[in-house]
Amino acid sequence: MDLRLWRIGVIVGAGAALGLAWNAFSGRGFALDKSVFVQAGDEVIDAAEAKARLDRGAVFLDARPADFFEMSHVPGALPLPEPDFDRAFAGLEPRLHRHFNLVVYCAGYGCEASHIVARKLREKGIHVAILGEGWPAWSDAGYPVETGGRP
Repeated sequence: MDLRLWRIGVIVGAGAALGLAWNAFSGRGFALDKSVFVQAGDEVIDAAEAKARLDRGAVFLDARPADFFEMSHVPGALPLPEPDFDRAFAGLEPRLHRHFNLVVYCAGYGCEASHIVARKLREKGIHVAILGEGWPAWSDAGYPVETGGRP
């Protein structure tokens, strides 16, 4: 029985080592040290930089669904939910084209909504920074929040 478990361990270990080696040297692997959501052209900032930008007048865009926005959001944030991007963008477009200091965030920890919204805005000629780890990074840092407000 011990020999069988040892063999299983060796096979699993060898498979993992070969998979990691292929990922590293094939040229088709993905980076294991950063988010898979980050692509070329994305500007990802941390919570401290986002707070500094808010203090300098940045406009924040909340890519989370509307219910999350109503529960709490960055002060002054505008709702731009990824699931309803086209409708929400139509109402915000003139305002977004006038600002050059925009930050988008979502629910963080595996949420891709802010990256999708940032790419859609970039396609429309609007540059926006992405708050890395999104809402949890902001709220965990103890930065101010607002509640309520209809999107």
